[in-house]
Amino acid sequence: MDSTIPHTKPLAGRTAIVTGSGRNIGRAIALAFARDGANVVVNGHSDRAAVDAVVDEAQALGVKALAVMANVGDHKAVADMVDQTVKKFGSVDIAISNVSLRLHQPLLDISIEDWHRILDTNLSSAFYLARACLPHMVKNRWGRIVNISGRDGFSPKPNRAHNVTAKAGVFAFAKAIASEFGSYGITANAVAPGIVETTRDLAHYPDAANTNAENSFDARRRAMPMKRFGRVEEIAAACSYLCSEDGGFVTGQILHVNGGEFMF
Repeated sequence: MDSTIPHTKPLAGRTAIVTGSGRNIGRAIALAFARDGANVVVNGHSDRAAVDAVVDEAQALGVKALAVMANVGDHKAVADMVDQTVKKFGSVDIAISNVSLRLHQPLLDISIEDWHRILDTNLSSAFYLARACLPHMVKNRWGRIVNISGRDGFSPKPNRAHNVTAKAGVFAFAKAIASEFGSYGITANAVAPGIVETTRDLAHYPDAANTNAENSFDARRRAMPMKRFGRVEEIAAACSYLCSEDGGFVTGQILHVNGGEFMF
């Protein structure tokens, strides 16, 4: 990385892959990195128009961007995405595993197929991405890996056993990477968002809109110290810090961005 690059673009010269970045938190992370000067790979699975729109937004910020449609639960598709990244940009420096499915199912209603679908999408995808990116990071003796976790991994609620397992797992996996690759200048961390204003399928949040429910979004908002929901840009800012030079001594940690709803 060129030491003459102004600090106003702290990630200039870097390349970042952000999975699930066609909307919501992933989109905000990709655009935050673009503002910081990084080239970005925007990934989605089904909505090509949304992915292309984020690519256009990133390029308007003065960086290069690549759209890659890939199912991150498929290790071959992830490896191919990383290969495309290296072919276009020369390497990969930052890997953000953000894709997640969050189904609401009682444990005994979770089929074997459901279990593998959620773990493949929410947990195995982080392994596939890291496994494909780490050789390039080791070669360059610099890298940043961030897995997006969540409250389910730390304060689980009923009817989400598969998601609880995956969200706890991505943090444990970050610690494993941190322990093994720190000597190469590589950090690995997790970010756990609280309730964030996003577009979501409310079918999987049965208490969300019920203001009389103890676990409704509104009840949780009233109970938390900040008395508001988070913004996607605040999650992105946490990732920007962890992936910066200033965050280079932070590894194997989880950063809870939840307005104080949970204090671990």
